[in-house]
Amino acid sequence: MDTLSQLGNGFAVAFTPINLMWCLVGTTLGTAIGVLPGLGPALTIALLLPITYQVAPEASFILFAGIYYGAMYGGSTTSILLNTPGESATIVTALEGNKMARSGRGGAALATSAIGSFVAGIIGTAGIAFLAPVVVGFALAFGPAEYFSLMVLAFIMVSAVLGSSSVRGLTSLFVGFFLGMIGVDLQTGQPRFTFGTPELLDGVDVIIAAVGLFAVGETLYVASRRYAGKDEIVPLKGSLYMTAAEWGRSWKAWIRGAFIGFPIGALPAGGAEIPTFLSYAIEKKLSKHKEEFGTTGAIEGVAGPEAANNASAAGVLVPMLTLGLPTSATAAIMLSAFQSYGINPGPLLLTTQASLVWGLIASLFIANVILVILNLPLIGLWVRLLKIPAPQLYAGILVFATVGTYGISQSPMDLVILYLLGAAGFLMRRFDFPTAPIIIGMILGPMAETQFRRAMTISNGDWSVFYTHPLSLTLLSLALLGLLAPRIYSYIQHRRVRGPEHVPGDA
Repeated sequence: MDTLSQLGNGFAVAFTPINLMWCLVGTTLGTAIGVLPGLGPALTIALLLPITYQVAPEASFILFAGIYYGAMYGGSTTSILLNTPGESATIVTALEGNKMARSGRGGAALATSAIGSFVAGIIGTAGIAFLAPVVVGFALAFGPAEYFSLMVLAFIMVSAVLGSSSVRGLTSLFVGFFLGMIGVDLQTGQPRFTFGTPELLDGVDVIIAAVGLFAVGETLYVASRRYAGKDEIVPLKGSLYMTAAEWGRSWKAWIRGAFIGFPIGALPAGGAEIPTFLSYAIEKKLSKHKEEFGTTGAIEGVAGPEAANNASAAGVLVPMLTLGLPTSATAAIMLSAFQSYGINPGPLLLTTQASLVWGLIASLFIANVILVILNLPLIGLWVRLLKIPAPQLYAGILVFATVGTYGISQSPMDLVILYLLGAAGFLMRRFDFPTAPIIIGMILGPMAETQFRRAMTISNGDWSVFYTHPLSLTLLSLALLGLLAPRIYSYIQHRRVRGPEHVPGDA
């Protein structure tokens, strides 16, 4: 009942005219960004981070959440009509959705995607409301040693999930650690890694790093890979509504996808890729129309993964709000927005910032309703966005990034850092190094250092504090398992395929 009461207070915050306006702007902008190939919510929120210096926190987070949910909806349009997934999470949607569009059933594919996203979004948002207080109760039992061990687990898991290899993910993470350590050490008062540059005494602003790596770096990367010619947009044929048979084949897939996506997204090693592929595999196994998969397109292969994608997006917000752990690029950037307001997400957030958190959760329910209304009737408008010339689009993003960054402190050094990190982000994308662990390292690295120092102070320098506390030992053991398990599995697979005498890595 306390949760329902808090949620009611959240709706009172979300239903104010100004917050409803920001929710509408966010969902509309997010849908448009999701439709455009190569762009995504992380880039868009990074681009808009400078507004946190001008807008109330409730309004900015309702805007960011609307962009986040809207991009999940809009990404399916590009996958279905253009066969160009905007993010890795929508790859599965393209498998069956584009084949449905080519066989004249594009309207049904878009409809099941939009309605499935709505169903999963509602279930996922309800999960946030009822699961977050439970996680908070668990997190209140954490001391400094447990928090440090939890962050180590998050570092290992997120770096392994977000990168093509754990080595590349951890490399990006340590780059983030380095950037996070720049500036004056708050405990000793000594400058670190400033190289005699006064402008670096305050450290590298996480917002500038996020805009540089995502807005500038991603734009340069997408622009560099823009090939000559035009993508073929499959024209919409027939009705945008589903038949009774298609409804019957879709609704079970929506429910299954939502209940697969949310718990996986809520894990510290969550993400949208695993639940979407898992949902697709389950729907393919359970379907009575297996002959449609990979040929004319099976509607279950769109409904399930799209629901899993949106539910996992909701799940990602649970560890971010309750533990301060971002498990995706978008969550990492939203966490940096919290810090720009001087707010640290964690177990006390639901108490100290109750109106902000519950207003944000309530706005997610409203955003889902707005999005399902926006997506189906206005599909023709979203398709026209695909005709925006790429050079003008990318140039506009760079202009907004530059103006927004300069507006933070009117410092030319910020622009130098912006484009240095933008160039670094481009090179990292070019050589397949994930950029999200850098932001995670910048945010959580100093926090982990603080918790480590507190634990060592309390224990008088005794390192055993990290393995004599059962919860801390469990978390560190899980981190070690996450680091070693893929290598052990790979070794077993090599021996099984090549024989016991084969050494992994040999030709």
